[in-house]
Amino acid sequence: MRFEDELVELLPRLRRFARGLTGNTSDADDLCQAAIERALKSQDQWSHGTRLDSWMYRITRNLWIDDRRAAGRRGIHAPIDDAVTQVAGDDAAQVEAGVVGGDVDKAMARLPDEQREVVLLVLVEGYAYREAADILDVPIGTVTSRLARGRESLMQMLGEAA
Repeated sequence: MRFEDELVELLPRLRRFARGLTGNTSDADDLCQAAIERALKSQDQWSHGTRLDSWMYRITRNLWIDDRRAAGRRGIHAPIDDAVTQVAGDDAAQVEAGVVGGDVDKAMARLPDEQREVVLLVLVEGYAYREAADILDVPIGTVTSRLARGRESLMQMLGEAA
């Protein structure tokens, strides 16, 4: 399979990861685009036969960290909440699912960055602890403790929302 085809296949997962990091769809799309551009420019640095998804998550995360640092130097930026721009359907189940999803998104956004990254990789993307540790370049014990704290915080925040 060609490199570009593998990138296209990975895009939905990468976009979901970026959405979890940034907290909104618009910034996630921008982050994905930047990550894809970086990957295409740096294609020769990826070793064929290794995990493209891990490499792409690392690129995405590093770009996100760089953007956060730059934003800190520029000053606070408050993005428009995606929920404000969405129109709910008439179906009660659809509305309820949107509310629950919004609660989860808000709770995820309140997690510290390092906990949110681990929760996204392990609980949302399904990576093993070792794989998440490799992507984040931290010891596996750090992944374990961040995940435990992240789960606990999410349960508390979602319990408050109920």
